[in-house]
Amino acid sequence: MTRQAVSRWENGETIPATETLKLLSKLFNVSINTLLGSPHPLYCQCCGMPLDDSIIGKNDDGSLNEEYCKWCYADGTYTYDNMDDLIDVCVPHMAKEGFSEEEARAYMKEKLPHLNYWKRHDELSDQGKFDAFKKTLIEEINGLHIEGMPPVTKLSALVGSYVNLEYPLSNGAKVKFLNDETTYLGTQLEPETDMGFCYGVVANVDFILICTYGKGGSDPKLVMYKKR
Repeated sequence: MTRQAVSRWENGETIPATETLKLLSKLFNVSINTLLGSPHPLYCQCCGMPLDDSIIGKNDDGSLNEEYCKWCYADGTYTYDNMDDLIDVCVPHMAKEGFSEEEARAYMKEKLPHLNYWKRHDELSDQGKFDAFKKTLIEEINGLHIEGMPPVTKLSALVGSYVNLEYPLSNGAKVKFLNDETTYLGTQLEPETDMGFCYGVVANVDFILICTYGKGGSDPKLVMYKKR
């Protein structure tokens, strides 16, 4: 790559070759769409979410996949094999934006079949392997028999930056266990009686983390961190 070539790109005289764009995208962790000046909006082809560079999913080689968000595609793996499971996750978030549950569910049922992932689901699906992994995790988590915690029935994709709480240690220090850029599996569980806190579960192939926290993630306490 020469200064002259970069100058021509900056002046709009030429654009980088496809392979160069891919290398630049991976090097600077920005999408090719951004490198080209964002000529068109990007939408997740699994859930329909508008995409910006901070929430684009990654392939297993670390490069950005501009067709998917981090919640639907992580490290080369599609995290949803069942459309109804995805709708169940999306509806509560849409309700916060003013949709009724019925409106949100009807909108998603109409929209999702037109997205590329669901149109090519038979081709792109891993034939239930990731769902089988989730079931194994659920069995392991429930097998821990955490006192007061309701059984886990589902695990959804969670991006680290949204759930990376800071836990206090006995020496007064605080520590985080997650990577903000990584997508995990997890869930939030409400105790059967109102105890003023929720249980949080985060897991992947390497560990299971269970915690409690109050409203908005306040007063987090680590219950268990177990390597798998």
